[in-house]
Amino acid sequence: MNIKRVLIYIFVAISIILATLLLYFITPINTKQNLKLPSSSSCEIIDFLNKKGYNVNILDRTFLKIFTNPRKGWLYINKRSLPRYKFLKQIGSYSNHYTPLTIIPGETTYFILQDISKKLNLNLLKLQANYNILAKFKEGNFLANTYNIPIYFKEADTIRYLLDSTLKEYKKISLKYYNSFNQISWRKIITIASIIEKEAANKEEMPLVASVIFNRITKKMRLQMDGTLNYGKYSHIKVTHYRIKNDKSSYNTYKFKGVPKYPVCNVSKSSIIAAIKPKKTNYLYFMKNSNGVHDFTIEYKNHIKNIKKRKNDIKKGLN
Repeated sequence: MNIKRVLIYIFVAISIILATLLLYFITPINTKQNLKLPSSSSCEIIDFLNKKGYNVNILDRTFLKIFTNPRKGWLYINKRSLPRYKFLKQIGSYSNHYTPLTIIPGETTYFILQDISKKLNLNLLKLQANYNILAKFKEGNFLANTYNIPIYFKEADTIRYLLDSTLKEYKKISLKYYNSFNQISWRKIITIASIIEKEAANKEEMPLVASVIFNRITKKMRLQMDGTLNYGKYSHIKVTHYRIKNDKSSYNTYKFKGVPKYPVCNVSKSSIIAAIKPKKTNYLYFMKNSNGVHDFTIEYKNHIKNIKKRKNDIKKGLN
């Protein structure tokens, strides 16, 4: 009889413990969407989560050791609240880990693909081949932004994800301002935005640079902007008289009227909006001054004065 009672007590005790554990692990826990786990060690992850306000303990550490394979690096959780056991399982989920990738505004795809290759440890030739197949146009297919690239993505997945994400944003902007989206006319907007991106010293200048572009086009003047020659592999190379004289591509706005056939680089939302809503001015010229911003002018004679002033400032050692 005593043995039976002892067994019953043990059974009840075990049941209570299991029920308590079950309740503990199914209780919802508030989560943050982005976490950068410092290591693959369960102990270090638990310490990290406590510092982030998660209120975890030895039970959670034991769960991580037994039921998951924690991974160091960025973790994306697409819900604001999860049962505790599901949250802990996510920490070891391969599909939820990612690498943040930032597309820099004004950079060309030639260099962006190299950056993707290095940061994500992907094959550059495969990235380029997939880009050539999947991209609608030669340039301007990546919107400047930070993207979370899943660590299991290969070259084709990565390019497709960036292109699809960009196209979605392009459509959203176009629908907001035009109530429609046409890829051919949109390419011209992105092309103008790419020139703005290369020429403007800051976001505040973008609508002013846009006004100069449209004013010169209206007057059938060549744009004559150095930034258009910073395409592809020439992105960071200073434009020389030799380049201006010998470059026969449509990017050479010293030789050809209008905008280039394709965008010069990848752009930001700010430059797109500037291309859609340029400032209303009569400006036809602009010249960078010693403060690193531009002086805008209507008349050519004033533009020449600004050029001379800039040259004198350089001789005096001013930036």
